[in-house]
Amino acid sequence: MMGPYRIMARLGEGGMGAVYRARDTRLGRDVAIKVLTAVTMSDRERMQRFEQEARATGMLNHPNLLTIYDVGNSDGTPFLVSELLEGETLRTRVDRAPIPPRKSVDIALQIAHGLAAAHDKGIIHRDLKPEIVFITKEGRASPS
Repeated sequence: MMGPYRIMARLGEGGMGAVYRARDTRLGRDVAIKVLTAVTMSDRERMQRFEQEARATGMLNHPNLLTIYDVGNSDGTPFLVSELLEGETLRTRVDRAPIPPRKSVDIALQIAHGLAAAHDKGIIHRDLKPEIVFITKEGRASPS
């Protein structure tokens, strides 16, 4: 448990920490939790970046951006709670088969709209790559 979140499965790992599928026991919904790794927690600069990311992304509300629900700290371990996206990364999709031109343009436009909304709030995404752009089962593209 991390606060009111029951960890269910590990989804992956990135530069700042690990991401887990969890259940919000208060609202009864599945969420994603990004947990800082021990190495990251000992690095003051990375901790500041994590806190900055949490504050910045919490200000955003756009269909092509990951929605942040909560931030917290459990026994000294900081975490960030977001919507759980069901689907696959753009990298996985591209590696599986070529994306038709019309769909490629649609994905590119969705990413651009999300980034424009972030830029309007003064937030710059500094690590945009196919591995962190998520394509939901419904076809929504969202940098995470």
